[in-house]
Amino acid sequence: MKTFKTHIEDTFTKELPADPVLENGRRQVTEACFSYVTPKKTSQPQLLHVSPELLETLGISETESQSDEFLNVFTGNEVLPNTKPFAMCYGGHQFGNWAGQLGDGRAINLTEIKYKNQRWALQLKGAGPTPYSRTADGLAVLRSSIREYLCSEAMYHLGVPTTRALSLAVTGDQVLRDVMYNGNSEYEEGAVVCRVAPSFLRFGSFEILASREDTKTLKQLTDYTIKHFYPELGAPSKAVYLEFFKTVSNRTLDMIIDWQRVGFVHGVMNTDNLSILGLTIDYGPYGWLEGFDFGWTPNTTDRQHKRYRYGNQPNIGLWNLYQLANALFPLIEDVEALQAILDDYRTQFETKSLQMMRSKIGLFTEDETDLKLIQRLEDVLQMMETDMTIFFRNLSKFEKDKKSNGLDLIQDAFYNPQTMPKDAEVFWQQWFQDYGTRLQQETLSDAERAEKMNAVNPKYVLRNYMAQLAIDDAEKGDYALIDELFQLLKQPYAEQESAEKWFAKRPEWARNKVGCSMLSCSS
Repeated sequence: MKTFKTHIEDTFTKELPADPVLENGRRQVTEACFSYVTPKKTSQPQLLHVSPELLETLGISETESQSDEFLNVFTGNEVLPNTKPFAMCYGGHQFGNWAGQLGDGRAINLTEIKYKNQRWALQLKGAGPTPYSRTADGLAVLRSSIREYLCSEAMYHLGVPTTRALSLAVTGDQVLRDVMYNGNSEYEEGAVVCRVAPSFLRFGSFEILASREDTKTLKQLTDYTIKHFYPELGAPSKAVYLEFFKTVSNRTLDMIIDWQRVGFVHGVMNTDNLSILGLTIDYGPYGWLEGFDFGWTPNTTDRQHKRYRYGNQPNIGLWNLYQLANALFPLIEDVEALQAILDDYRTQFETKSLQMMRSKIGLFTEDETDLKLIQRLEDVLQMMETDMTIFFRNLSKFEKDKKSNGLDLIQDAFYNPQTMPKDAEVFWQQWFQDYGTRLQQETLSDAERAEKMNAVNPKYVLRNYMAQLAIDDAEKGDYALIDELFQLLKQPYAEQESAEKWFAKRPEWARNKVGCSMLSCSS
């Protein structure tokens, strides 16, 4: 990786204060943004998959990715020359409660590079303990690593702002985990994912400093973030800090609108899992909507209160932004200006959500009746179990002059079509009548409208059962399905007739299976 090494340009460790303690012991870290730490060596690493697109983005050739050096660096067995790996310090609100210091408990940042005027941070997840690991071992297992690797790249190809994943490897070591936190711990195969993003800074990176009244380091971190990731805002000042917060707010909302569009549920939107760059970060107990359901959450820990349910994600985004506003307040000291930005989030959500839903059902002009039409659709979608992905994809086949065949087009989206209540059928028929009438106002032909709808409604997403099938095979030493799904999800909006088997509802065996319907934070 000779050329790659020439692009190393570390800024985080050179421009921000470091933890002066070098021993890797669990502790509270103050007046610092990170701690130096070396990845734990693995006994028998094996590379399972590498993202060709990300290799190219980082300036690494395919030949180099097959080298022993690549394997060793991206599984923690070798440190790149002239670099010092580190773990980041941050805090966070977890399920609405301040949790204090959290930090990179199982993530170790290797280095930063600058290639083709783009800055990238490279981070290993599952590479061993850090000062922030608390009582954990800092390791990750194969099942969660497969889910993170596949979903990171799948989200990228869906056009959703996200961190990326360069590589997936097994370590040859066994890791003890209690999957459902029910006292049944078992050994699982260890794994490491190399995650890539311009930065892994989170809301919690700023919160921890404000909570400790460390305004000096807070200003250093905020100035650093603006300098490298928001340079268009200009030199730091109170006005620029305010604009910084506004930009973060806008990016966060845009990301969540994209989540809603494709049916993605993050599962654990704690403030330590919200990126300061508006990227989807930390793929833990995430899930994809099968049946359209505003109340669904994939996280077993959240099952009782459903704080992070699909329909509540925009509200949690705003709640988290309130916490970030509190953290940045010492630099801004203007309650009204911060509140105005938060209020604008609410307004913008209504506007952007309506715009997003219009695009999903093929309305590219505006009419005052659109909101009611969409609300009626969301109501009828929940009258019986209706697959979100299949419904919106098949809706593109609707012909505005054939209003009566709407139900026929979406039959495949119903999990139990034979049990449809009579009132639901009446609602559907009326909705299609009104939808067809509304489409008469559109100037696009049916074919042109279908093309636009299919560009925002994916045909293929990483359904939970699909990832679980890949995990089941991988745990038996068969990694072929990882690559099959990886290739499939690179073109989520394309028809891909040869992959039609994946355009299907969740099979019944997966309805209540661990890993398909029930997920925990266990990694």
